[in-house]
Amino acid sequence: MLYYFLGICPFLGVSKKIDSAVSMGLAVTFVMTITAVVSWLINNFILIPYDLGYLQIVSFILVIASLVQLVEMFIRKISPPLYQALGIYLPLITTNCAIMGLALIAALNDYSFAETVIFGFGSGLGFTLAIVLMAGIREQLDLADVPEPLKGAGIALIVAGIMALAFNGFIGMLT
Repeated sequence: MLYYFLGICPFLGVSKKIDSAVSMGLAVTFVMTITAVVSWLINNFILIPYDLGYLQIVSFILVIASLVQLVEMFIRKISPPLYQALGIYLPLITTNCAIMGLALIAALNDYSFAETVIFGFGSGLGFTLAIVLMAGIREQLDLADVPEPLKGAGIALIVAGIMALAFNGFIGMLT
């Protein structure tokens, strides 16, 4: 996510408090995992056999939008305070390019079903880890003496950049 700068809108928008960051991360993990499953099924049983690859992006968008609507209705019914805390960022999961990137990367790399599910779940956990770490840092920054021009989005973008560098360092250790 940080490597490709995917999902940066909810990453910056919901990462002000750890509670809402955990909730958003879990919602995104759920949507990513289910998106991985459904998009793989649609791609491999409908689009590829009937030579409809040009409908891939449209079908993935429909899958993601439908799943986010289900999650939004579920959270609104089960936990109205959480629904209020996530605010506009919950429906913005629909436009979270990290989820679309997941579906497209899995299709382009021709992952098997198991690889796609693991990739979806792992990507969601990675998003959750990154957003919770960012929320923890931002909560500490509220208590720090940050120069006035950097307060808010400025320092958040600097921290996100440093986190991206750190995560890229971990990627380099694995290869």
